[in-house]
Amino acid sequence: MATTSSTQAAPASLLAGITVREAMQLGLFHCPPDADLRTLAHTMAERSIHCVVVGGIRRGKHGGERLTYGIVSDLDLMRGLSEPAGARIASDVATTELIAVMPDDTLEMAARLMVEYGTAHLIVASPQTGLPVGIVSTLDVARVAAGVPRAG
Repeated sequence: MATTSSTQAAPASLLAGITVREAMQLGLFHCPPDADLRTLAHTMAERSIHCVVVGGIRRGKHGGERLTYGIVSDLDLMRGLSEPAGARIASDVATTELIAVMPDDTLEMAARLMVEYGTAHLIVASPQTGLPVGIVSTLDVARVAAGVPRAG
């Protein structure tokens, strides 16, 4: 009995050929490292956002200073609010291992990084300066995959 094999190409990813630039939110909502949790909650609630970038100067143990960034997600905020005597300022609940992508990276790669690092938000960094210029979230990726236009 002869068998024939039919080779079909795998379906293209819904994110194939789309760049982070096409999905990202330009600009960031940020706060200083010493912002209290009420201020963080207010910023998130007022802006209907799920994360705030924490930026500031960190002094080293042996002198010197460096610019540092962290991110507080809605779940980080909930953790801080639920601890009876725990975290009370942004730097206490901020995730300091930020995962960054560039605007011209593919959205497919960004989605893989989100899964790999278990995060819902990636910082988008300027290729010229390396500084944060925006954010891309799981909701942004879902919007693109569904073909829903950006609001506004």
